[in-house]
Amino acid sequence: MNQPLAMKTHTTEVIDQAKHVLLQNYKQQPIVLARGEGSYLWDTDGRRYLDLIAGIATCALGHCHPGVIEAVKKQLDTLWHVSNVFYSEPQIQLAARLTQASGLPGARAFFCNSGAEANEALIKLARRYQHVVKGNAERSEVITFVGGFHGRTLATVTATAQPKYQAGFEPLPGGFKYAPMGDLEAVKQLVGPTTAAILVEPIQGEGGVKPAPAGFLRALRELCDQHGLLLMIDEVQTGIGRTGKPFAFQHDGIVPDAFSLAKSLGNGLPIGAMVCTDEAGKALPAATHGSTFGGNLVACAAAIATWDIATSAATMAETTAKGEHLRTLALAMKARHPTRIVDVRGKGMLFGIELDTGAADVLARCRAQGLLANLAGEKTIRFAPSYLVTREQLGEGLAIFEASL
Repeated sequence: MNQPLAMKTHTTEVIDQAKHVLLQNYKQQPIVLARGEGSYLWDTDGRRYLDLIAGIATCALGHCHPGVIEAVKKQLDTLWHVSNVFYSEPQIQLAARLTQASGLPGARAFFCNSGAEANEALIKLARRYQHVVKGNAERSEVITFVGGFHGRTLATVTATAQPKYQAGFEPLPGGFKYAPMGDLEAVKQLVGPTTAAILVEPIQGEGGVKPAPAGFLRALRELCDQHGLLLMIDEVQTGIGRTGKPFAFQHDGIVPDAFSLAKSLGNGLPIGAMVCTDEAGKALPAATHGSTFGGNLVACAAAIATWDIATSAATMAETTAKGEHLRTLALAMKARHPTRIVDVRGKGMLFGIELDTGAADVLARCRAQGLLANLAGEKTIRFAPSYLVTREQLGEGLAIFEASL
């Protein structure tokens, strides 16, 4: 006897349509998200999820934060976009906040739309600084680190020292060398007369949420000073208070020559930034670099509201405390599952739990029980929640995770 065909839900209909009209370049989880508030999301079938990934370290203040909504609505009622051949106050006000907090001498800001664009700006800055400002035409190479991730453009995917992201896009641009993360001697071996800069993440996000070893960033700073190189920090995942300081490099007490920002900067609206010293900024005078939508007024308004809340002393203290609470819960769980959980690592609201085998099945079971996280590598599940997540929600999330092991 023939079985009746399963009735399609609205969700399955939407996903079926997506498979016909969207490029299938994402491994998308089989839910359609429709609404958000704080640390919760609802799908088109009305099911609620605890969101502990927040757009992959992007919605720093959670979904639909009233302060960001108010700032965006006010700007929408005033002016949306002007060309960067004109000045606009929201862009200048945001730049003032970022540069003043950075500690970089005579800091300058450039705005774009994403982390990849911000890292492209870093790479262009490094080459043109050496070629034009310093007169070192032979210096064009940038040293990056195995396991890092810097974007999906041809230059940034080449800077990303992970072959799985590069496969099929050959020939890749030249000008990059790779060192093992944390191996200072290997970096020294790569430095030569053609080296222009070093680009590093304080915590490798896509590489499995792996923090740089203690003292490594400081050692890189000293190495760059010794050889006349630019030290550039990729703060796309770690910036805007995610680790308990405005920028993660500040934990090491160093000052880079330039760094990139995106993700949390606009609390979900598309905006990226590069901040550099006045000296490095001499490399990019008028007409050398730009972005049509960079510094869009609405995105800048969202970023100002996000910055003021996310980097306040009270929020950063809570981010630090809740990050330690998350670590305590995760380490206790590791003690209960010593063979299943290999490692617990991270800082503030950026955390990874590495398992002994592939974690995709665990992630699927988490989703089935109402928890959203994501993979960072094959074996690590990443948590990057809103800074305003509660301790109770963190406990709830870790309980679901443990039940899914």
